Amino acid sequence: MKGRSNSVLFFMTPIFKIPQSVLVVIFTPDLDVLLIKRADAADFWQSVTGAKDTLAESFAQTAAREVQEETGIDCGPGTALAAGLLDWQLENVYEIYPAWRHRYAPEVRHNTEHLFGLQVPAGTAVRLSPREHTAYQWLSYQQAAQACYSPSNAEACLLLPRMLASRGLP
Repeated sequence: MKGRSNSVLFFMTPIFKIPQSVLVVIFTPDLDVLLIKRADAADFWQSVTGAKDTLAESFAQTAAREVQEETGIDCGPGTALAAGLLDWQLENVYEIYPAWRHRYAPEVRHNTEHLFGLQVPAGTAVRLSPREHTAYQWLSYQQAAQACYSPSNAEACLLLPRMLASRGLP
């Protein structure tokens, strides 16, 4: 069998992002909001965002995972901040920005974003993931809304007082 190779060729199947994500507005009791600056886009300030890793992952699991990955703040089950993660029971459906469409299957044009809030004590330490974000800032919820790149993120910042009031929180 001269001339035959026993080597096997492997073709990588692209792994596409699931078009279901979370937006988590992290805030203090004084309604100061944490914004983080994306590493891959100049002047793109945002709250914590991220897609589900699997379809079986719940939105709450995605929210806790993304907060931990992007800020180092642990709000997973059993932590001191777990009760501060509030599901706002709101979703936004938006067209994916063309610059990021390559991350999704070719036919995908829209993403469904589920909204959460996370209350943390003032002075909570932030540890950014340097491959994703380069800076952070705490701003009043109104200032944060003005600084957000995404209109849905700005709207979420402005909803903060109403979302807390609807749950009887200060």
